[in-house]
Amino acid sequence: MHDETPTARLRRLVIGPPRDVTDPHVFHRVSLVTFLAWVGLGADGLSSSAYGPEEAYKALGAHAHLSIILVAMTAITIAVISIAYSNLIQHFPGGGGGYLVATKLLGNRVGVVSGCALLVDYVLTITVSIASGCDQIWSFLAPELLRYKLPAEFGVLAMLLILNLRGVKESVNILAPIFILFIITHSFAILYCVGAHFGGLPAVFRNASFDFHTSIRSSGGLAVTLLLLRAYSLGGGTYTGIEAVSNGVAILREPRVQTGKRTMFLMAFSLAFTAGGIMFGYLLTDSRPIAGQTMNAVLLGRLFGSWHLGGAVLIVTTLIAEAALLFVAAQTGFLDGPRVLANMAVDSWMPHRFSQLSDRLVTKNGILMMGIAAVGSLLYTRGDITTLVVMYSINVFITFSLTELGMARHWIKDRAKEPRWRSQLAIHGTGLVMCMSILIITSFEKFRQGGWITLVITAILIAVCFAIRRHYDRIKSDLRHLDDVLIGIAASEPTCEASVLDRNKPTAVIAVSGFSGFGLHQVLSIHKSFPNYFRQFIFVSAAVVDSGVFKGAEEIDKLTAATESALKRYVCWVQAHGLAADYRMRVGTEAVATVEEICTEISDEFPRAMFFMGRLIFKEEKWYHRLLHNETPQAIQRRLLFDGLQAMILPIRVLAK
Repeated sequence: MHDETPTARLRRLVIGPPRDVTDPHVFHRVSLVTFLAWVGLGADGLSSSAYGPEEAYKALGAHAHLSIILVAMTAITIAVISIAYSNLIQHFPGGGGGYLVATKLLGNRVGVVSGCALLVDYVLTITVSIASGCDQIWSFLAPELLRYKLPAEFGVLAMLLILNLRGVKESVNILAPIFILFIITHSFAILYCVGAHFGGLPAVFRNASFDFHTSIRSSGGLAVTLLLLRAYSLGGGTYTGIEAVSNGVAILREPRVQTGKRTMFLMAFSLAFTAGGIMFGYLLTDSRPIAGQTMNAVLLGRLFGSWHLGGAVLIVTTLIAEAALLFVAAQTGFLDGPRVLANMAVDSWMPHRFSQLSDRLVTKNGILMMGIAAVGSLLYTRGDITTLVVMYSINVFITFSLTELGMARHWIKDRAKEPRWRSQLAIHGTGLVMCMSILIITSFEKFRQGGWITLVITAILIAVCFAIRRHYDRIKSDLRHLDDVLIGIAASEPTCEASVLDRNKPTAVIAVSGFSGFGLHQVLSIHKSFPNYFRQFIFVSAAVVDSGVFKGAEEIDKLTAATESALKRYVCWVQAHGLAADYRMRVGTEAVATVEEICTEISDEFPRAMFFMGRLIFKEEKWYHRLLHNETPQAIQRRLLFDGLQAMILPIRVLAK
């Protein structure tokens, strides 16, 4: 193989050396224990206390005392949604994300709607978290520095992108101290707030009761109910990260279900305490919005502003911890977004390349795509947190609603087999009503303030997914016809051993992927192009570990066995036609480099070897073909030619457009 280029060495320095996917301990090293999962996945939910309670409190206007009711509603909602998603972890131990749940319980078409909503949601998770984090920092910086806020957001985004390309475990380990600092500073602030105003709590509750009854007498019970529902819905950003744990079960340490449930409990408890405590703190301190500051900055100023130097240090430290946790929360978008993208790619709703893993065992293409989309989101909104939270909340609750609907349907459908169906249906039915209420009210209230763009982008993404799926289905139909013709003439698989090949004879080396008419067509094409020249064949295959396989050592063992079985079928088929044949294979995360390694080794053993790859040829090449069909054959050919080997691409015609 050729030496590593300077660019590759720099990339290796920044992102890190490759991991050995065949190492049985690799899953242990890249998986997360409960605490690290709480950091990496629970931070999204916990960080929403920086903007969710603020939006709800502001919506109450002059009726701030009603926030006591909102605190209770927030805690109940967190409990209901968290219990519902804990059930998802039990029923979907491989990852109970909204896409998989909707697909399995409501059908493929509903699943792709949920998946697209999730993808937009995770892009906005990154954007909202970074924008809100910078808002916290700029709350204590001089106003003239405001022009640097947007460039700073792009800088944070670039840093997180690099961390995630290195791999989840490294990124979470680095950010764990930030999470701990947030917990300490905010717990202290909330407990101090309640303790400092403890003597006034009876008056606060009396005033809240008076305000509630006065509002009902003056405006009517319906008006007060609608006001509370509006504030409750506009504070929906508080709940946006609850689903992250069930979506990320695949990266949790075994036993995954127990780890996931413990993580969900920690996340739900910490979110309820923090979000409820902050909103109650606004009321106790009579905090009001101040231009250029977040509500949390106002609250901290009310609590510690009179402490002189020590108070200023505490305020700045707490806001920095909050900003840093928001940056940690952006991790959820980089962790779960590519995973959803990969799952959809495996199901052919997205280009297949999004399911590929890098040599660091991360879905590199998905991470890059999420980063690019987040850049576009920041540019469009200029980092305005109000617009971003509206956009964010809508898609979150599309997925929440579909997930709860699917689980409710499951318990109704299987009630004869499930003794606990009534209690489970009550949980998921209640969650469905809550999520649908928030979705409808938020969409109606904020349609012109950013809600429309989210719905339009999601709709466009859904249309693109259906177009991609139709294309792949047409390709499969054409290849299935090829299978029917060629595999039909193949004899049933005989028991055979690899041939002893003559290293001095011309040898055709064919790169294949699974046993199919596509691979057999290459054998026939070689005979047609080189009549009676090649009398011995070597079939080469890379057992590519993608995100659909990288779930445990057992899955990789199955992949290896399936790849070897397919290669043996080729060998037996060729031998049945009076020719000699053998095979070579290797496990890897990237087909091009793995096949190149095998081929260079074969060239040393067989000097007269010639290498062949098959490629789909369309009657009319379209601009999107390169995106939907990776350029693996051309890439392998370029590398082999550069290595001084003879390599040829064999055309395989397809009728699909």
